[in-house]
Amino acid sequence: MALRSHRHVVRVPLMKRFVDESGGGRVFFPLLAFLIIVGAGCRTLTPLPPANLSEPGWTVRQGQAVWRSGRGMPEIAGELMVATRPGGDELVQFTKSPFPLVIAQKAANHWQIQFSTENKRFSGLGQPPAGLIWLWLSPALSGDLPPKKWSWHQNEDGWHLENPATGESLAGYFVGGLP
Repeated sequence: MALRSHRHVVRVPLMKRFVDESGGGRVFFPLLAFLIIVGAGCRTLTPLPPANLSEPGWTVRQGQAVWRSGRGMPEIAGELMVATRPGGDELVQFTKSPFPLVIAQKAANHWQIQFSTENKRFSGLGQPPAGLIWLWLSPALSGDLPPKKWSWHQNEDGWHLENPATGESLAGYFVGGLP
């Protein structure tokens, strides 16, 4: 699945035309292309509403984590909250007090991730892209294997999720240990 940024531009040639093979009239390509692109879903997805963790069914785990965004990048230590609810709803928030740095959320067949310090938000439908470490943490903690390029280790002292190819990693523990 392609990663969709909410800051994208679609350029369509204005004067390109094609001729109907049946001998009918000419059809303007730009209008047809626009209708196909809009119909295919190249639009900004509605942001997911904030998760209401006071609703029944949420399991919330809090702890500490260290994130390295890539090889040669500095480690950032912060507070981590992972909340899950039956049905697949998930919320992962990484905070360097007092600012949330990353908020990743899944609900039904929709996912989104916000990088607050960069004022960026990405979202999509279906399974999230393999490159978004934050959206693979909760499944890994639940026993699902992360995408092939990621390595996962968990024991009584904590957990570690890493992409050896890029050097991105996330390691941490939860207050009270692992469930």
